[in-house]
Amino acid sequence: MADYFNTEQDIEAVVSGFENCMTSKEEFTHLSHLTVATYYLCNSTPEESFEKMRSGLLRFLKHHGVNTAKYSDRVTWAWIEEIRQVCQVTNQDSSLVETVNGVITRLGHFRLPIERDDGDVTG
Repeated sequence: MADYFNTEQDIEAVVSGFENCMTSKEEFTHLSHLTVATYYLCNSTPEESFEKMRSGLLRFLKHHGVNTAKYSDRVTWAWIEEIRQVCQVTNQDSSLVETVNGVITRLGHFRLPIERDDGDVTG
């Protein structure tokens, strides 16, 4: 497994940059999405994690002047579920760093084969 993160502080910096909209839209990559969603899932329920991602992504898009129509509840929930499944098979004694690195290793190149509400395939 690759070491994308070495400390919890590194992960928390990604989460904070997202939540405070301090990360540029170019810097908030797929791996950043996975990091934030995994952090939320490790610290709350899937439903709470979804709500945090939903509100955070909409705030982030608005802050960076991106049309919020780009956001999809269905895609966000599907990613929460994919990450949750990876977390379930992860050793329960794993640290946050190990869990996030494991999710990124498993899902970093994965794309969801689902349609967005506007008919575009997202992945």
